[in-house]
Amino acid sequence: MNSIDISASMASLLRYHNPFLLLRNSPLQQKTFSFLSRISSNCHNVKKFQSFTTSSSSRNLSTELSNDSESSGKVVKRKELWLHNTMSRQKELFNPRIEGKVGMYVCGVTAYDFSHIGHARVYVAFDVLYRYLKYLGYEVKYVRNFTDVDDKIIARANELGENPLDLSSRFCEEFNRDMAYLNCLPPSIEPRVSEHILQIIDMIKQILDNGGAYSIDGDIYFSVDKFAEYGRLSGRSLEDNRAGERVAIDSRKKNPADFALWKSAKAGELSWESPWGPGRPGWHIECSAMSAAHLGYSFDIHGGGMDLIFPHHENEIAQSCAACQESHVKYWIHNGFVTIDSEKMSKSLGNFFTIRQVLEVYHPLALRLFLLGTHYRSPVNYSDLQLESASDRLFYIYQTLHDCESILNALDPKSSIPPGIVACINKFNDEFSTSMSDDFHTPVALAAMSEPMKLINDLLHTKKGKKQESRVETLMILSNTIAKSLSILGLSPNSYSEALQQLRNYALKRGKLTKEEVLEKINERNVARSNKDYEKSDMIRKDLASVGIALMDSPEGTTWRPAIPSALQEQFASC
Repeated sequence: MNSIDISASMASLLRYHNPFLLLRNSPLQQKTFSFLSRISSNCHNVKKFQSFTTSSSSRNLSTELSNDSESSGKVVKRKELWLHNTMSRQKELFNPRIEGKVGMYVCGVTAYDFSHIGHARVYVAFDVLYRYLKYLGYEVKYVRNFTDVDDKIIARANELGENPLDLSSRFCEEFNRDMAYLNCLPPSIEPRVSEHILQIIDMIKQILDNGGAYSIDGDIYFSVDKFAEYGRLSGRSLEDNRAGERVAIDSRKKNPADFALWKSAKAGELSWESPWGPGRPGWHIECSAMSAAHLGYSFDIHGGGMDLIFPHHENEIAQSCAACQESHVKYWIHNGFVTIDSEKMSKSLGNFFTIRQVLEVYHPLALRLFLLGTHYRSPVNYSDLQLESASDRLFYIYQTLHDCESILNALDPKSSIPPGIVACINKFNDEFSTSMSDDFHTPVALAAMSEPMKLINDLLHTKKGKKQESRVETLMILSNTIAKSLSILGLSPNSYSEALQQLRNYALKRGKLTKEEVLEKINERNVARSNKDYEKSDMIRKDLASVGIALMDSPEGTTWRPAIPSALQEQFASC
């Protein structure tokens, strides 16, 4: 391949690295930045190159992404993004209301208890969307609320003898800890209902003035009969708006489906003054008021779990339009449910897990990887087999990149990459970006990593790979490419070695073993092998494998790594 051909190939390769700035906070990252910059400067078709961050922390990725074309006022051509719109029931090309900017509102938790894995599903899914929009170069204003005033909060506070706002504040903090564990970026704004009472009252006034609601004894109800398009989002009828879904049974209502905008105060309950007397907001009005306060009546994306489509989001549309006729959300996005061993997750069935319970035995990023392994709109089945599989895959990825780091820290690259490797990397980049832009199809994006990961391992561990020309340069660009993809998916740890140790510790905990006990078993097996007692040697290996500890023999000795327990491996193989 001549120099012109190589430059064209490199231009094709390097275009994928434009959105992220490399945060040069380690010697290897500085070395990578220098290497890729030299390549860029040597390519005739590339004027300027920006690499991506290989760091994983939420603080690093939340740093604003830059785009020189935007700042200079030039039109930016981004890769097309298609999103499934619940309103139209089909995928639509994403075109924000304002070029280069995105307003996104995601309904947050009602803070009265620890969050469960259904919550993890919601906020990991929208964190990936948030990250990918930023990767594409959009300036994103991401609003995710806290419901800190609600019947459930009051009931729980009374049960515990605690102030309702203190209780909800405590569980807001616990929720944010869970999100940090799962490597979810902080939203731009996290509004709370208790801090937006005035905005809620103002919106209710507007709805009343426009004839969309009525007052009864200090309670304000929205009149669904006044909104002709009610049911458009869900495709359901008014009769489906039944009790048990935060729709109170009240014979005073004009229509049983009418829902509360303002609830008059009961003795001893939390309340605020209003034109209708002391009381507190209904559930649905809060999100309409807070989204309007921070994003305006019209914005780009409104999201949440599928359980919110009806009645919550249906009611949001009705009351927002009743307050302002120009109210409009361009894209309604909803994620699928979580099942437990193929049964619907439910407290009554005893198969209900909080995020904290799961993180007692599995690494947070293993849970995140598990959730991303299923398309966000499909149901995801939680089981020990699936979590073990995710943990095993995560260990493989991190071990590969850790081994790669160890090589690259000790060696310096030259200013070239073998032309033959460019096709592999471009193929991966195309598959990754195409799948992510197709309604952020994370399972396909993850599967695309298999080929470059295998190539890295061949270069690291096989005789042929170790002798390959420009091995160091190839390892650097391959590992950098995978690191970028992990960062977009929120799967990059702060340190590969630290994450590997954490995964080992989790495996020991699940296997009810200590590190010392495993090393003792390895020594016992070594003695058996030296005595040619292969039956005992095999039994020790099998016993450890049964609890998820795999032994690996090499000329340097025997080591161990976490693995899927042998019984679950058989189950996995039969799937």
